[in-house]
Amino acid sequence: MMSVLVAHAGRLMAVRSKLVLLAAAALFAGCSANPIYKTTGAVLAGYSEGEATPYVLQMSDPEMACALGEGIDPLLYSFSRINDAPDTTGSLLMLLAANCMEYKAWEAELAYLRANYEGNVPVAKDARERSKRLYALTAERRLLAFRRAMAAYDFDPSKEPLECPFLFSEQDEITFLLGLLTGMQAVVNDANSGARAGIPRNIAPQAERAATCVDNEKVGGLPNAVRALVWLLLPDTRPELSPDPWRVLENSSATGVKTGIRASLAVEAVAAETFGRPDVLADVIRRFAEAESTIDVWDEYRLVDTIAGHVIRFSSDKYWTAEYGYRTPQTFFGKMSPERNTENVETMSLDDLL
Repeated sequence: MMSVLVAHAGRLMAVRSKLVLLAAAALFAGCSANPIYKTTGAVLAGYSEGEATPYVLQMSDPEMACALGEGIDPLLYSFSRINDAPDTTGSLLMLLAANCMEYKAWEAELAYLRANYEGNVPVAKDARERSKRLYALTAERRLLAFRRAMAAYDFDPSKEPLECPFLFSEQDEITFLLGLLTGMQAVVNDANSGARAGIPRNIAPQAERAATCVDNEKVGGLPNAVRALVWLLLPDTRPELSPDPWRVLENSSATGVKTGIRASLAVEAVAAETFGRPDVLADVIRRFAEAESTIDVWDEYRLVDTIAGHVIRFSSDKYWTAEYGYRTPQTFFGKMSPERNTENVETMSLDDLL
């Protein structure tokens, strides 16, 4: 009997030893993996902030930039399960990812306008529905980009009284301001979707207040352009004795051309479309096209100017497609009609070729 007990005790000790070894192996495996993940996440966050973000802002290819946002954002934020989320870079990445979705929404809207021009009702309805769905997804992404930008600088846009964040660098100012603009875009995109995304409308007055935290002249009039757009959307937010919002938008656009970043022109175009001002829209598109040959684009933020150009061109394409059934021809960008101006046109004498 004793021999049997001794044998069982020996087996139990052996099993216990194996379990201890397995637990130790698992523990050491976890300890060896987690530091690697944390280190990798920290390296990626640091690289994104110090190298990737400045590089992306200098790009002149919005489609490639938006693809980068869609591809890198999930990878970078998967490490937020271990490390703190890099919200400064993350707000820009999600902004770019939202642009990808918006480009698809634009194509659907142009398809709707073409079908409507041709009188093809079923195709028009289908394209319209597709554009609304895509605008809703765009709005959701832009809301996330806005929230990341606010979190990146520990800024509560609803806090009273307003406490501006510490913006240590020029890149911080641009990132914070783009976050505010993206929040405003989310509201507009949601309206285009038929309010399917449920974006909080209080983002607009919050963005208007927070825009005062950034120097207007330094960043091409964009803070005042954001404020003027909000004044048009919500007249009660307009301070007493402030200038007419349309004049503010025009002045902001002029400042943007001088600074080399024409985002204010894009804001002015959105306002003109939203409030049914075709005269302003035509003037904005003309001014943008005329600046192409004279502007000295701010190299560090070339992508912002290029994206603004895409917004302006889409505004032009919408008008041309609705009126004529096709996009703006390249030689007519800046004009709202296919009629050629034949005055003061130099002609070549065919006799010189003979």
